[in-house]
Formats: sequence, C-alpha cells, structure tokens
Amino acid sequence: MMNKDQKKQYIDDMTSQFDKSEAVIVTHYQGLTVSQLDELRKRMRQHGIIFKITKNRITKLALEKTKCKDISKLFTGPTAVAMSEDAITSAKILTKFSKENENLKILGGIMGKDILDVAGVQNVATLPTLDEARAKIVGILRSPAQKIASILLAPASKIAILALEKSKK
Repeated sequence: MMNKDQKKQYIDDMTSQFDKSEAVIVTHYQGLTVSQLDELRKRMRQHGIIFKITKNRITKLALEKTKCKDISKLFTGPTAVAMSEDAITSAKILTKFSKENENLKILGGIMGKDILDVAGVQNVATLPTLDEARAKIVGILRSPAQKIASILLAPASKIAILALEKSKK
C-alpha cells in the first residue's frame, strides 16, 4: 500500500515522464513471467525507453494534467507503459516482443499528438528508425556522386592513355 505522500510522488513522477515522452505505448502484461518482463525491460533500457508497470487509478490522475490524457481509457487491467523519445524504436521492440510472447498485448498509445490504436502502433513499428533513415539518405546521396565521378574520370583516363600512346610514337 502507498501512503498519501508516496501517491503524490508517484503522480508527480508519472506526470513529468508523460510530458517528457514523445511516445507512450500502453500494454497488458498478464501472463508474462518475471524473467520475460526483465528481458523486455532490458531491451527497452538499451534504447533509453522506460517500461513501467502502472497503478491504473493513480496513473489516470497523473494523465489528467498531461498531453496524454486522451489515452487514459486504455489503463484497465494489468497495465504497463513504454515511454520514450523515439516512438519507432519502442513500437518495434514491443511489436517484436508481443510476437515472441503472446501474453504481451499492445493496447494503443500516443505519438506526439496522434492517438494510436493497435494497428497504428504496428504501422509505426514498420517505419525505419532515425539511423536507418539517415543511412538510406546517405546511400541515395552518395550514389549519384559516385556515378558522376566515374563519368568524369573515365574520359580523362582515356585521354591520358591516348596522349601516352601518341608520345611513344
């Protein structure tokens, strides 16, 4: 049981975490073992994502004061929440983990100002991460430069070979 001060502290902590997070994804974890939950938390921590089992009634009080108040209806039953700056990574980890462990059920969430249902979270999970997107852009930008360089260098080498042959005569 939490006393009044602990409840107030919990509400304050959750309110600040919800406000700082760019993405919040709500799940049901009933049926997962402690080791499975530890494994999921470990994967999340590696990417700077907070995965926390919540106290629904108190969490709803914390949500009232935040930009995430529209998802308070998802907080019923054995609920855990993932809060992060990177919506895509948290959606990918949770979607992959829910496929491996059928007891983890994704309920929905919020990304920025957009409320997501289960399908929305799964769609976000298919998007490339920021690093993957950067790599693709660099690849796209590098490709034409390499082609231009090879086109520009090819005639010069042929001219140099031709000049060399002419000088030998």
